[in-house]
Amino acid sequence: MSDEKTATGESVIIKKYANRRLYNTHTSSYVTLDHLCAMVKAGVEFEVRDARTGEDITRSVLTQIIFEEESKGQNLLPIRFLRQLIRLYGDSLQAFVPGYLDLSMESFAKNQEQMRQRLAEAFGGGGSAFETITRQNLAMFERAMKMFSPFAPPPRDGTAHTPSNHSSEAASQPASEEISELKSEIEAMRRQLAELARERK
Repeated sequence: MSDEKTATGESVIIKKYANRRLYNTHTSSYVTLDHLCAMVKAGVEFEVRDARTGEDITRSVLTQIIFEEESKGQNLLPIRFLRQLIRLYGDSLQAFVPGYLDLSMESFAKNQEQMRQRLAEAFGGGGSAFETITRQNLAMFERAMKMFSPFAPPPRDGTAHTPSNHSSEAASQPASEEISELKSEIEAMRRQLAELARERK
């Protein structure tokens, strides 16, 4: 897909018409959401603009791509994470969420290839260990998201939540303590991975 990048390295402009058709102005051809999804995976930068108004609608189109992938059974986004994210819309902390998520995903993207290589060396290419570490990472990511949510998570047994002094104190736990706990969990995972790697030698 690298041939779809402009000569100047600028983003490819995709125009969306009223009939929902998408037009790639660089290749002078109509494209689909699947095509745009492939461009994202190939690292091709693009902007989607309304053909009539010129408005940048890249965000809504990317969201639509995620919806299409989820409907195909990919199920990348955990339900609890989606609920927590929805709760943050309209909240006073909403402005901080995009930057937090951006930094979190950027960090994950930088480390994922290194993680794959280390796990391949330690476990002979086995995928089960990688899945285990991934689940642990997602759990920690969800815990980090809870620091931005003013709502207590629903009880696992389905019972109604009743406010109490204890819950109020837990809800007011300083963010620094939560961050410290997350750091401790990450360090524990690193030690576990190192120990497993030594056992394989």
